[in-house]
Amino acid sequence: MPEKRPRPPTVRLRRLAAELRKLRASAGLTREDVAERTGINEVTLYRIERSRTRPQKRTLIGLLDLYQADDRRRADLLALQSGSNDQGWLRPYHSELPEEYTAYIGFEAEARTVRNYESLFIPGLAQTESYAREVIKGVLPTASQKEITQRVQARMERQAVLTKERPLQLWAIVDEAALSRRVGGPSVMREQVRHLLRLAEEPNVIFQVIPFDKGAHAGMTGSFVHMDFPDADDPELVYLDTPAGDLFLESEPELRRYKLMFEHLQAVALGPNDSADLLAKVAESRR
Repeated sequence: MPEKRPRPPTVRLRRLAAELRKLRASAGLTREDVAERTGINEVTLYRIERSRTRPQKRTLIGLLDLYQADDRRRADLLALQSGSNDQGWLRPYHSELPEEYTAYIGFEAEARTVRNYESLFIPGLAQTESYAREVIKGVLPTASQKEITQRVQARMERQAVLTKERPLQLWAIVDEAALSRRVGGPSVMREQVRHLLRLAEEPNVIFQVIPFDKGAHAGMTGSFVHMDFPDADDPELVYLDTPAGDLFLESEPELRRYKLMFEHLQAVALGPNDSADLLAKVAESRR
């Protein structure tokens, strides 16, 4: 039988891991120290601290005892441990999607704000079904029809975060190149641009375009997504989709770098109203 694929980490599991790292650092202990004092395997501890695995309750209690966690911190972390595997966003077919992508879907579903810069594509949360299908077919030329259909379905389902009771706040910035490339032909692009115009009117969506005449800018190194979450204690996250594989960045220097980069892109891009005017012109040119 094929090996069962591990479930991707949840926001709760990431937060639990981050809190345990902080507690160990505050106690002035190395992983080797912890292994010697608790009998917890050093590799297991590494996996727990990197949100690769969910600690058993007795393991977590042993760590909290060693770190002399106060009652409130102990209760909070035990509650996180008990719910760290909750993944209500998973669909049956998600097991056939790449692990990194299902992890991304989960983080996006729990996020408060997504700041997304795209240099070549319309952001996934703003794509029409026709545009998404053509993009996926083009980017994955060897994908089967089933794989394409699953990815399109997943992309359309993701967009529910924009209309839920407490909708995701989306700030999307794209290079004009994403609007100029005729993915699927004029009719597909006309539908896509009109959809962007409607979406940009929603109170939880800000959409900006960096026009060609702005020249070189910070986003030319590649697309990225920055997420934060409703609970300020949940670690922020940067996601990169690269030819070498998907990356999740969590360190403070990396987060600061991408937050600053997004601020530069906000400044160089057209404002939301001027961006809407440009979208209207692009839609008209697709007639």
